[in-house]
Amino acid sequence: MVRMPQLAVAEAYQSVEGAMQKLLVGLAVFLSCIVASQNAMAGSSLGLRSIGGDVGFVDPEGVDGTVGFGAFANLGNISRDIRLAPRVDYWSKSYSFGGAETSVHDVAIGTRGEYMFHVSSRKFQPYAGAGLGLHFLGAKVSAPGFMDVSDSSTKLGLDMGGGFITPLSPKTDLLVDLWYGIVQDFNQVSLKVGVSFDLQNGAESRAPSRPAVKHRPRRS
Repeated sequence: MVRMPQLAVAEAYQSVEGAMQKLLVGLAVFLSCIVASQNAMAGSSLGLRSIGGDVGFVDPEGVDGTVGFGAFANLGNISRDIRLAPRVDYWSKSYSFGGAETSVHDVAIGTRGEYMFHVSSRKFQPYAGAGLGLHFLGAKVSAPGFMDVSDSSTKLGLDMGGGFITPLSPKTDLLVDLWYGIVQDFNQVSLKVGVSFDLQNGAESRAPSRPAVKHRPRRS
């Protein structure tokens, strides 16, 4: 039985709307965590230091490579050289063949711990880390004359990777990183470039928080 065109359009709209709702929920949780941490961790080494966004290439298992987007924050250091970095990521991929269309998307909400290596120059700050996240995966298949088939699931993922930071200006940094995400049936590699913007108290967490080196006067 061929469905009415209006019904097909309505279901397609609902699918897109569902993906956008997941993304908005993820962003809401992301921002809520930032606000909560800012209030709860006032006066400590933790707190909102910077925010930013990135874009790049994502290669999920079983899916052709696609463009991915992300938003992230720097919540300061949880130890001398490790900073806390929550983030939200999104990618989607669509295929069309013989009138049928298949789409897959992933909205991920997670937190990473990033170890800042000790370097002599602040112009190049390498880091490596790991983190956990929840992946809200969804897929849909549409074909003329058939009912749409859709599925969704939530899976835990483990991220491992690293990159480097280099300043663009006193309050703006460029980030380049490569991460590998272990997710059941959807392992994925991402290579992204991003920009972060320091907030009022952000400069102090740009590099590992080490005590300043005091030069002692030479003895005569």
